[in-house]
Amino acid sequence: MGDPAGFMPWPYVTVARAAALSGITEKAIRRKIEEGKWVAGREYRRSPDGGIYISIKGFQSWVEKDQGSSGERPASASRSPSKASSNAIR
Repeated sequence: MGDPAGFMPWPYVTVARAAALSGITEKAIRRKIEEGKWVAGREYRRSPDGGIYISIKGFQSWVEKDQGSSGERPASASRSPSKASSNAIR
């Protein structure tokens, strides 16, 4: 019963399944929820018994969100050399 096309039959998955699918740890997912980086009803929902379920569409939208507005530095941004390494060159 595998799904070679990658079709996701469920709109929400458990934190453990979301971690396995995304490569983000369960701890990181829970931290995003606790810190308010992920919003209830957008990236996740709570079930009537308190379980946390991650929205596949919400996660996808979060990943595709414009990085410039999030305050994060692009991965390609270079870091300036430290004073220690610049002194070592002399």
